[in-house]
Amino acid sequence: MTQVQDQLAAPPGEQAPAAGRLERYFHLTARGSSVSREVRGGLTTFFAMAYIVLLNPIIIGSAADVTGAHLSIGELTTATAFAAAVTTLLMGLVGNAPLALAAGLGTSGVVVSQIVPHMTWPQAMGLMVLEGVVIILLVVTGLRETVMNAIPLPLKHAIGVGIGMFVALIGLVDSGIVNRMPDAANTPVPVQLGSGGHLDGWPTLVFCFGLLLMIALMARKVPGAILIGIIASTVLAVVLEKAAEIPDAAWGTVVPKVPHSFLAAPRFGLFGHVSLFGGFGRAGATTATVGLFALVLSGFFDAMGTIMAVTGEAGLTDKEGRLPGLSRILLVDGVGAVVGGGTSASANTVFVESSAGVGEGARTGLASLVTGLMFTATLLITPLAAMVPAQAAAPALVIVGALMMGQIRHVDMTDFEMAVPVFVTCVLMPFTYSITDGVGAGLVTYTAIKLAKGKWREPGLFIWLVSIIFVVFFAITGLQNTL
Repeated sequence: MTQVQDQLAAPPGEQAPAAGRLERYFHLTARGSSVSREVRGGLTTFFAMAYIVLLNPIIIGSAADVTGAHLSIGELTTATAFAAAVTTLLMGLVGNAPLALAAGLGTSGVVVSQIVPHMTWPQAMGLMVLEGVVIILLVVTGLRETVMNAIPLPLKHAIGVGIGMFVALIGLVDSGIVNRMPDAANTPVPVQLGSGGHLDGWPTLVFCFGLLLMIALMARKVPGAILIGIIASTVLAVVLEKAAEIPDAAWGTVVPKVPHSFLAAPRFGLFGHVSLFGGFGRAGATTATVGLFALVLSGFFDAMGTIMAVTGEAGLTDKEGRLPGLSRILLVDGVGAVVGGGTSASANTVFVESSAGVGEGARTGLASLVTGLMFTATLLITPLAAMVPAQAAAPALVIVGALMMGQIRHVDMTDFEMAVPVFVTCVLMPFTYSITDGVGAGLVTYTAIKLAKGKWREPGLFIWLVSIIFVVFFAITGLQNTL
């Protein structure tokens, strides 16, 4: 059992009381789950990642393409919610895994910073569709699963630990507990605690309340501890916002205000605005190819790391760290990039916040169905989803990050050949804010050590190939400047 499973193991009487179609389709009993657990887990995952419906449109909508055009925030909100709903439902029905998908912020960042300055929005979205097609081809040929299975087991555990640290850092940053130094260019210390090294403000209190409440409930083994914490923190935030008249900027992206109306009509105006190969003509073959390469590599390894970590923590992998039914999960992830690009939401990928649902007991695709249905409802009730501030959801990420750290117990840190790659993988994920960078640096370090010790055959062909690709990826800016 994993650490999460140890803490959430249900008494015999609670083991999968559901029968009939749900039991047969999702294998609830075989995975030690129940309908109530899956519902709680699905809701927890949704609340932990509902911010994406608001944040992704802000990231994409704030950028102009090469012609100076901006995309509508309202239409981006609909596209983000719709793509997340479709792809997460597919994961539940096809992949049968507690993994939710939505627009990848890493991908959105690549598009905004590296791609749209050189082409139009439809052309950039076309590149994301092509990214999905490439990933699907890698899945169909079996190459993607082969690469994942070829990674040494200690590095798989390291990916889980690194993602746990990354998830916790996301929660601390989103809540305002960890902040950038205001004059970072002139100080050797890049980050600080709160504001000026101290905790201050009502939003910070909401985070601390939620974190301590979740800790207390989990210590007492209360079912639904994480979900209860998110809801209670949201209620507190709404009350404080009303009573204390807190400036909107203090909350960040989501302000916990009771909306005038809980319903809003979806806007599908951006659907299908895609030019598959227009970017190659507009930006040039080299620039477009480099952009596509960055998207594929980021999408491939971000999803790989998340899938391995979350399903490993859920106890769905075997002793070798391999996941039964992996090809179906990877196929849905590839389809997610196509759906995201086709709706102009940005390529959809598996979200690390799925670990929050696993922490609440999710073990099957039924949880993904619940999360997907919540995203579907969000198409109409976007104002309600906007009530959950980052300070209410962030404690769940910190708790789950702490639980995922337990995977380090499976690694022999006295073995230098594995200890250093494991360490590099773990620390670079949070320090670079990138799962892909952590995975890549760990693999490159692993192969370098094996080469130095004359054991160059041990990594195998696929790991060597991936390591070389990552060396090119890390040096790609320098190579572009040289060429």
